[in-house]
Amino acid sequence: MTDSGRSLADRIASFRESVEEWLHGLYHGMVEHPSFEKIEKEAEDVEDTFLFACFADAFGIPSPVSYYTAELLPYLGDEFEAWERRMWDRGSWLERKGQQYHFH
Repeated sequence: MTDSGRSLADRIASFRESVEEWLHGLYHGMVEHPSFEKIEKEAEDVEDTFLFACFADAFGIPSPVSYYTAELLPYLGDEFEAWERRMWDRGSWLERKGQQYHFH
Protein backbone atom coordinates (compact mmCIF):
# COMPACT_ATOMS: atom_id res chain seq x y z
CA MET A 1 0.00 0.00 0.00
CA THR A 2 1.06 3.57 -0.67
CA ASP A 3 0.45 6.78 1.28
CA SER A 4 -2.75 6.94 3.22
CA GLY A 5 -3.45 3.27 2.47
CA ARG A 6 -4.82 3.73 -1.06
CA SER A 7 -3.69 1.70 -4.03
CA LEU A 8 -2.25 3.28 -7.14
CA ALA A 9 -5.41 2.45 -9.09
CA ASP A 10 -7.55 4.26 -6.49
CA ARG A 11 -5.31 7.34 -6.61
CA ILE A 12 -5.41 7.36 -10.44
CA ALA A 13 -9.21 7.05 -10.41
CA SER A 14 -9.49 9.86 -7.89
CA PHE A 15 -7.16 12.06 -9.95
CA ARG A 16 -9.10 11.27 -13.14
CA GLU A 17 -12.39 12.26 -11.46
CA SER A 18 -10.96 15.56 -10.24
CA VAL A 19 -9.52 16.33 -13.70
CA GLU A 20 -12.82 15.46 -15.39
CA GLU A 21 -14.67 17.73 -12.94
CA TRP A 22 -12.19 20.54 -13.55
CA LEU A 23 -12.43 20.14 -17.34
CA HIS A 24 -16.22 20.12 -17.19
CA GLY A 25 -16.14 23.35 -15.15
CA LEU A 26 -13.72 24.91 -17.63
CA TYR A 27 -15.90 23.86 -20.59
CA HIS A 28 -19.03 25.16 -18.86
CA GLY A 29 -17.40 28.48 -18.05
CA MET A 30 -15.88 29.06 -21.46
CA VAL A 31 -18.41 27.49 -23.85
CA GLU A 32 -21.73 26.45 -22.33
CA HIS A 33 -22.53 29.44 -20.11
CA PRO A 34 -21.79 32.17 -22.70
CA SER A 35 -23.74 30.19 -25.30
CA PHE A 36 -26.76 29.85 -23.01
CA GLU A 37 -26.56 33.56 -22.23
CA LYS A 38 -26.53 34.49 -25.92
CA ILE A 39 -29.38 32.10 -26.69
CA GLU A 40 -31.46 33.54 -23.83
CA LYS A 41 -30.84 37.11 -25.03
CA GLU A 42 -31.74 36.19 -28.60
CA ALA A 43 -34.92 34.45 -27.45
CA GLU A 44 -35.84 37.51 -25.40
CA ASP A 45 -35.27 39.74 -28.44
CA VAL A 46 -37.52 37.53 -30.58
CA GLU A 47 -40.19 37.57 -27.87
CA ASP A 48 -39.92 41.38 -27.60
CA THR A 49 -40.32 41.75 -31.35
CA PHE A 50 -43.33 39.43 -31.43
CA LEU A 51 -45.05 41.18 -28.54
CA PHE A 52 -44.32 44.60 -30.01
CA ALA A 53 -45.81 43.54 -33.35
CA CYS A 54 -48.92 42.26 -31.55
CA PHE A 55 -49.36 45.05 -28.99
CA ALA A 56 -47.82 48.21 -30.44
CA ASP A 57 -50.82 50.20 -29.24
CA ALA A 58 -49.58 49.71 -25.66
CA PHE A 59 -46.98 52.37 -26.54
CA GLY A 60 -49.29 54.67 -28.46
CA ILE A 61 -48.53 53.30 -31.91
CA PRO A 62 -51.83 52.54 -33.64
CA SER A 63 -51.96 49.07 -35.10
CA PRO A 64 -54.95 47.30 -36.64
CA VAL A 65 -53.39 43.98 -35.64
CA SER A 66 -53.87 44.79 -31.95
CA TYR A 67 -57.62 44.33 -32.31
CA TYR A 68 -57.10 40.68 -33.21
CA THR A 69 -54.16 39.96 -30.93
CA ALA A 70 -56.02 41.23 -27.85
CA GLU A 71 -57.44 37.71 -27.63
CA LEU A 72 -53.92 36.49 -26.78
CA LEU A 73 -53.67 38.59 -23.60
CA PRO A 74 -55.14 35.98 -21.24
CA TYR A 75 -52.46 33.53 -22.42
CA LEU A 76 -49.58 36.03 -22.46
CA GLY A 77 -50.43 37.99 -19.30
CA ASP A 78 -47.21 37.34 -17.36
CA GLU A 79 -44.98 37.73 -20.41
CA PHE A 80 -46.82 40.91 -21.40
CA GLU A 81 -46.22 42.58 -18.03
CA ALA A 82 -42.50 41.73 -18.03
CA TRP A 83 -42.17 42.86 -21.65
CA GLU A 84 -43.95 46.15 -20.96
CA ARG A 85 -41.61 46.85 -18.02
CA ARG A 86 -38.56 46.10 -20.18
CA MET A 87 -39.80 48.34 -22.98
CA TRP A 88 -40.56 51.28 -20.70
CA ASP A 89 -37.14 50.98 -19.10
CA ARG A 90 -35.38 52.45 -22.14
CA GLY A 91 -31.98 52.78 -20.45
CA SER A 92 -31.61 49.08 -19.78
CA TRP A 93 -33.00 48.17 -23.20
CA LEU A 94 -30.56 50.44 -25.04
CA GLU A 95 -27.71 49.32 -22.81
CA ARG A 96 -28.43 45.64 -23.51
CA LYS A 97 -28.64 46.27 -27.25
CA GLY A 98 -25.33 48.14 -27.14
CA GLN A 99 -23.65 45.27 -25.31
CA GLN A 100 -24.46 42.93 -28.18
CA TYR A 101 -22.12 44.88 -30.48
CA HIS A 102 -19.46 45.89 -27.98
CA PHE A 103 -17.05 43.15 -27.00
CA HIS A 104 -14.75 43.51 -23.99
